[in-house]
Amino acid sequence: MHENIAKLTSRISQIILLVGVLGMSQAVANQKPAIVIHGGAGTITKASMSEDKEAAIRATLEASVKAGYQALLDGADSTDAVTRAINVMEDSPLFNAGRGAVFNAEGKHEMDASIMEGAGLNAGAVASVAQIRNPIDLALKVMTDSEHVMLMGAGAEEFARQQGFEMVDPAYFHTDFRWQQLQRIKAKEVARETVTTQDQHDKWFSTVGAVALDRHGNLAAGTSTGGTSNKRWGRVGDSPIIGAGTYANNNSCAVSATGHGEFFIRHVVAYNICNRVELGTPLAEAADTVVSDILVKANGEGGVIAMDRQGNIATPFNSEGMYRASINTAGEISISIYREKGDPEPALMGNVDH
Repeated sequence: MHENIAKLTSRISQIILLVGVLGMSQAVANQKPAIVIHGGAGTITKASMSEDKEAAIRATLEASVKAGYQALLDGADSTDAVTRAINVMEDSPLFNAGRGAVFNAEGKHEMDASIMEGAGLNAGAVASVAQIRNPIDLALKVMTDSEHVMLMGAGAEEFARQQGFEMVDPAYFHTDFRWQQLQRIKAKEVARETVTTQDQHDKWFSTVGAVALDRHGNLAAGTSTGGTSNKRWGRVGDSPIIGAGTYANNNSCAVSATGHGEFFIRHVVAYNICNRVELGTPLAEAADTVVSDILVKANGEGGVIAMDRQGNIATPFNSEGMYRASINTAGEISISIYREKGDPEPALMGNVDH
């Protein structure tokens, strides 16, 4: 009899444990999703933006953030949502990534991208690819189907071929706007003229990125860029570098950065923010400290999008403006380009060349 009671007690304990585990799994599965994206930060003013172009940019930002959010609602994981959101901006000539990538000094394209998931700290990145329509897709493939974190140049494209990626003709990335932008910069170099605000506009058009939290409570971040207009010597910025331009950890937060890449690399911006959050600093304070204090003191211009595991969102930038959009855990959408009323004045203007 005592043996039967012991077995019954053990069975009840197992059932209680199972119910508890299922309850926790269900709670995690019921995490309300959220997503935030950016399309670059720099000298962006309403006076320099035509109504038509602003409308087109806002429409693309909306399409991007909604594509990622819909994926989350459909049950996709955070890496998939990040990829889908970035794909929309990579396919648009309005942003310096994919189709709208800038030209390097040789009149060619060199694109970079990275992605990281917060559950297992897995990451993938590519640098200096020229025939990949959506570099973020290849970065994801590096993460999921290789033993490596970063592949570059011809090697990355050979890996892409082996994975069944379609190689696109370089002409796909040729836009007259970017070509004229390069010619203006080159003309200034030849004439050795003083750099103007227009030159800074030409050099600015920056990265795109996305950060997402899925219904399982997993974070992910991704970033994609065409680099710097007129860049030389195979220059690579922060976008494909894990910890600098992209970072995600479920224990803290996920970050995608945009700005003057050299400064973001030196100060390990994405990881810096997440490390502060893991040590107990609230997300908004951690992100603002890095962007508005550390970077400003270093004369590094740009901004970040960040999200913690509760779905809190932060989008600080120290420049004049930043293309950004988000859908929070309540399903509320926000789309912004300029500084909002009450925001502090920009600390830096015109220094971005990424």
